[in-house]
Amino acid sequence: MDDLTSAFGQALGLVAGGDADLAKIVLLSLRVSLTAVALAALVGLPLGALLAVTRFPGRGGLVVALNALMGLPPVVAGLLIYLLLSRSGPLGALGLLFTPTAMVIAQALLIAPILAALARQVLEAMWEEYAEQLRSFGAGPARAVPTLLWDGRFALLTVLLAGFGRASAEVGAVMIVGGNIEGFTRVMTTAIALETSKGDLPLALALGLVLMAIVLTVNALAQTLRDLAARQAG
Repeated sequence: MDDLTSAFGQALGLVAGGDADLAKIVLLSLRVSLTAVALAALVGLPLGALLAVTRFPGRGGLVVALNALMGLPPVVAGLLIYLLLSRSGPLGALGLLFTPTAMVIAQALLIAPILAALARQVLEAMWEEYAEQLRSFGAGPARAVPTLLWDGRFALLTVLLAGFGRASAEVGAVMIVGGNIEGFTRVMTTAIALETSKGDLPLALALGLVLMAIVLTVNALAQTLRDLAARQAG
């Protein structure tokens, strides 16, 4: 018990003192996750909006596939990216394996279906409300998609925050494609796993505290944005 108390005290000291190693890991984690969310949003949000406003053969199957991919196991995503980026893979010549870029790709692959599926749910409800009005102005899918994305921006911010929360807590995929290299590809989740196995509880606890603080902040922001969107909708 005394050892645990001591480790917790040291962890608080690392956080409060702005430990350099801790800060480097946290900053890399944020950079990787935020970049992954941005890339995933470029694909996921327009795809979700397009599925919300269009009806075509196979749409139901695509929606089911997106919903299923929301539960894609991270290790499977990591394995797929590893096979693509490995030396014998089709993209091996790029030399991206065991780099932060590979970690970004893996996280983006994981969260793009989540963003698309959640965006479709949000925007489909808006489309049912605005469809007749938009059609009266002659707005087809090409014009309706950006209109819905703009009008639903507050609700979609909560979708992006959900994607960021998923990305920042991910460990399996980034461990496979990043290699957990100290000072280069070591992020919070992989560092926590490693330091715990080594018995370095102060650093593991400090990283855990920072990660929990980020998760709580993201959830608080999401709730605030949901309330703001609800007030705006009247």
